[in-house]
Amino acid sequence: MLAIVPQSSQRPRGVRKCVESAGMDHTSGNYCCGIDIGGSGVKGAIVDMDTGEFATDRIKIATPQPATPEAVAETVAEIVRQLEWDGPVGICLPSVVKEQVAMTAANIDDAWIGTDVHELFSEHVPGRDIAVLNDADAAGLAEVAFGDEICRTGAVMFLTFGTGIGSALLMDGDLFPNTELGHMFVGKKEAEHQASSAVRDREELSYSQWAKRVDKVLTEYARLFNPIAFVVGGGISRKADKWVPLLTVDTPVIPAKLRNRAGIVGAAMAVWKHVAP
Repeated sequence: MLAIVPQSSQRPRGVRKCVESAGMDHTSGNYCCGIDIGGSGVKGAIVDMDTGEFATDRIKIATPQPATPEAVAETVAEIVRQLEWDGPVGICLPSVVKEQVAMTAANIDDAWIGTDVHELFSEHVPGRDIAVLNDADAAGLAEVAFGDEICRTGAVMFLTFGTGIGSALLMDGDLFPNTELGHMFVGKKEAEHQASSAVRDREELSYSQWAKRVDKVLTEYARLFNPIAFVVGGGISRKADKWVPLLTVDTPVIPAKLRNRAGIVGAAMAVWKHVAP
């Protein structure tokens, strides 16, 4: 299990410029940079670690194609440059990350497999603390810290619906890292190949049609893992009112509070609190 471990409250060099440009008082709060690497976009912002709120505007750059390690790492470096940030940087990506080595590559180039991601990003963003973790795990940690209190009690399954389906298993707020339940077969297909947000867009499914697929996936997850609740995030969670009420699975389904900000916030937490695997 990964639990949040407090780090020094020292503010990283360079924070004054970032927060003053955002009209904030640099003398209050702790700040860190979070970068969320996705299949379609790389997003980053400075995060107020006391509140989980962005201290700057979010910057988004399209994910390079092909999404090779070098190309994506340079995109991360460009976001850090645009933020004018020279403190710690936390990064999350769609990969199983063990001891800072990428073990899989979901919706990014296969060249990531076996890459020492800490070394990679340290070369492109030198001279600062770096931490890397799975994107759904990052979002789950953010929801524990700043989201619905249900994430801090009992067995909860956090799911992100986007290019794929990311998963984070939480027990009393602690994380069991690197679960990849989007790749679990439900029927004859992987869950994310039938019920991701990208599939909905690609097949032009109505919310009602798509909700039936999500229901099928959640029902199977509930049968095997018996969580007390599902917490659903990702970009489509912004429209949770259009599809969550259509679900019939017996387990409660709760929209994530941080919505699509969770990856960035969780990535920042990973380096600030030293919780990356």
